Amino acid sequence: MFMGSYDHSLDTKGRMIIPSKFREALGERFVITKSLDHCLCIYDMAAWERFVQKLSGLPYNTRKQRELVRFFLSGASEVEPDKQGRVLLTQNLRDHAHITKDVILMGVGARIEIWDPATYEAEAFSDDMNEIAEELLGNGFEI
Repeated sequence: MFMGSYDHSLDTKGRMIIPSKFREALGERFVITKSLDHCLCIYDMAAWERFVQKLSGLPYNTRKQRELVRFFLSGASEVEPDKQGRVLLTQNLRDHAHITKDVILMGVGARIEIWDPATYEAEAFSDDMNEIAEELLGNGFEI
């Protein structure tokens, strides 16, 4: 389970450091892909395989299914950190997430999200988290 938040910057080649705490849990290889939000997601190989299995289970005869699979898989990048713990964010992934220099990496359970700070501020949360909790989980949800 991933949790916590880290601020980093890309170097001139488009590489970023994966925090050591995350690297340990991710293993030697992992996958970075687009998210439905304007951010990126990192999956360890086991979580990625489960995700791909779910996508593969959708009926192929519908256009929306093919588009969804294409969205996640066509831009996915299997990466292996270098000795300094850096990975390359490909240009198509950076474009999707509006990433130019600075990034926020945050653990959100089974995956890690990578956000451009300005995009995160503008898009990551709705105004009323209480309303969201009630809508999704019912009035009996307690924290």
